[in-house]
Formats: sequence, structure tokens, C-alpha cells
Amino acid sequence: MTTPMTPGIAKGRLPAETLAENFADLHAPLAPHEAAVAADRCYFCHDAPCITACPTDIDIPLFIRQISTGTPEAAAKTIFDQNILGGMCARVCPTEDLCEQACVRELAEGKPVEIGRLQRYATDTLMARQSHPYTRAPDTGKSVAVVGAGPAGLACAHRLAMLGHAVTIYDAETKPGGLNEFGIAAYKSTDDFAAREVDWLMGIGGITLQTGKALGAGLTLDGLAEDFDAVFLGVGLGGVNALRSAGEDKDGVTDAVAFIKELRQASDLTTLPVGRDVVVIGGGMTAVDAAVQSKLLGAQNVTIAYRRGRDRMSASRYEQDLAAANGVRLMFNAQPVAIHGNGAVREIELEYTADDGSGLKGTGETVRLPADQVFKAIGQTLTTDAGLDLAGSKIAVTDAGRTSRSGIWAGGDCASGGDDLTVTAVAEGRDAAMDIHATLMEGA
Repeated sequence: MTTPMTPGIAKGRLPAETLAENFADLHAPLAPHEAAVAADRCYFCHDAPCITACPTDIDIPLFIRQISTGTPEAAAKTIFDQNILGGMCARVCPTEDLCEQACVRELAEGKPVEIGRLQRYATDTLMARQSHPYTRAPDTGKSVAVVGAGPAGLACAHRLAMLGHAVTIYDAETKPGGLNEFGIAAYKSTDDFAAREVDWLMGIGGITLQTGKALGAGLTLDGLAEDFDAVFLGVGLGGVNALRSAGEDKDGVTDAVAFIKELRQASDLTTLPVGRDVVVIGGGMTAVDAAVQSKLLGAQNVTIAYRRGRDRMSASRYEQDLAAANGVRLMFNAQPVAIHGNGAVREIELEYTADDGSGLKGTGETVRLPADQVFKAIGQTLTTDAGLDLAGSKIAVTDAGRTSRSGIWAGGDCASGGDDLTVTAVAEGRDAAMDIHATLMEGA
């Protein structure tokens, strides 16, 4: 994706030094002493609610106790046993809505144990070592294809390889990582961490990666089912929903995912164009990431417009506050009805909305905002169902990830039942791998 150069959109709004500062690590890593102090706040609850709140069921009190006793490598192993992408999840997981929200300290004092930062301290410590902490089981003679090298696919592939199966990962992009590599804010994953994490994960051995191969483009489910003993689909959601507003095709209107991807892959942020007046349509994490990064690139005015109330935004309250702290205006109960301009966007017209109990409706009252760049962040769609049964707009799966076709599993954003979080995708990939293993080894 190349951002169209329309009036009002310009490169180099800020000097390189300022951009480097703006896009520095959102949360500085803990030093050993800081980690020890943070770990000492844990009550090490026997029936810890934080474990229940973690989609990957990490034994949080155990790994924090291991940190407090000076063994962060052991703590990391506790984390990786459940979540092999624990390093990235420590950076991007909405801990404020999950484990930290459930923390007894949060309930009693309003200040939880810093579980996310402690997890990063432990995982970073172990990953800095040269050797991979896991070894493969003896070769089973079975082979599995994993389509999609995002969090679900990577977690599935690692667990299968560890159990002794030969795994081939196919991905449509030129490099692996999925949303971890292409779809999250740059300040959440600095120093090329997503790529380094994949390299580290591949250290288990037994995994072959083939990039530039997408399902439906020379890669068919029938062919994979014939060549492999099992197939796991972690293809994510590659399509982008339309605004369905007049003027949506004007220059300067694009999808937020493409903008974030371009930013994440840019080697020089001064070459990345951004508007002076930016409006982001949506209420999720992608909307916040696009809006905050627009502001950090030098946009003067950035607004997030969401059609429902603040309490309905899927972005966490922490993310909403982060946007506001960076100067982003949050506008609620407003939906786009038209985009105005002569070829390129100059204004966006929004209609105020209300819900009287019978559903969301426009009130007829409208407002226009100056806009030379509009980002769509209103959800993504499945690009191919591969002929499988669907549940709504996603591939229908059981709890273990089994699809309607024997020998085919699915997980992550493309599958039904998830909540579009990296940590949930990891759990689904891991659990599918265990079910695939059990199925392949029946009678062995």
C-alpha cells in the first residue's frame, strides 16, 4: 500500500529525532531490581483469579514467585509452556482488561501487580540466551500444513514440531508474523521484536516456512489435505469492511490496517506521509493504533469517530485514554454519511446516532469535520472460506478447532468463537495442535 499524495497529506512533518522519540518503546522494560520490587507485590494467591482471566492459562503466581527468587529463566519457561508467544503478548495483550483487572491488588487497592511488564522481563531474559528452551520429541513420521504465520499458526506449528511432527507453514506475506509483524502499533513492538520472536520460535526445528503463498492462489485445501496428514488454518481476516458512505472512493480514504502495515515496515518514518486533519472511523484497537500513530507522525488534528457510546468501544479504556493523552479527539455516537471533496477528501460528514432500545439509528443531525485523510477501521472480513462451514462470517469450529471437514482445523481471527486478541489466537493454535496430535497418534 502506498498512501496517496493528496492536498494536505505530506511527508516529513516532524524531524527524524522527534519521530524516534515518539515511536520509542511505550513501556520501558523493567530492570532486575524493578522486577524484584514489582514481583514482591504479588500475594501468590492459591486460587489466583488472574490465571482464570488469562486466555492461555499461564500460572501467573508461579512465574512471579520465580522472578522474586531470582530465576527469571524459570519464570519464562512457566510462561512459554502455555504461551510460546509470551514475549509479544507481554507487549500487546490488554492486561488491564484481563489478568491485571482480576488481580486481588487491583480489587483492593486499584493498583494491580504489573503482570504484563513482569512477563516481558522474564521472557526477554530467557530469549536473550542463545539456545531454544525446548527440544523436539522423536519424529512421528506425520506431517502437518499450517496456513498462516500469525499468532495462531505459529503457536500451532511450534507445539506440533515439539511433539515430533514435521510442519510446513505457508504465508501470503513476504515475511512471517501476521498481525504481530504488520498490524500493531510500532511503539508496542520496537527493535524488530516480532521478527526476532519468530526466529527464536523456529529454533525448535522441524518447521519449514514458505512465504508468498496464499490459500486460493496456487494453494488449495484439497491439495494440502492430500499432501499432509492434517491441516491447520490460521489465515486471519484479510478483507476490510466498507464505510458504505457517499464519496468513499475519494483519494485520501484508505483502510487503517494498510496504513499500520506500511508504517511498521517503513525503514525511515520521515518518508511516510500523513494528513494534517485525520479522521479515523471505528472503535477498536486498530482505530486507536492508527489515530495515535497519525498524531505521532505529526498530524495536527486527529479524531476517532465511533458510531456508538464510549462504553461500547472494543478498544480498552486504557487504549482510549492513551489516545486522548496523545491529543486524539474521541467522538462518540457519530457515523459517516458522506465524504466531500473534489477528487480528494476535504471534509467528512458525520451523523449523530442514538439507540432507543430498538437498535442504533441516525438522528438526522449532522456535523462536518475538515479531513484530508480518512482511515477505515470498522472491522475485517474473511477472504476465503475454503469451502468450509461458516458460523456467521467466520469458519465454524469446535472448541478444539475442528472444522466441518475431517482433518482440517482452524483458529485465530478466521475462526468462530474468538475475541480477536493475540493471546486468544495463541491459545487456539496451541489447543488445536494438541487435538491434531491426539488424532494423528490414535492407534500408533
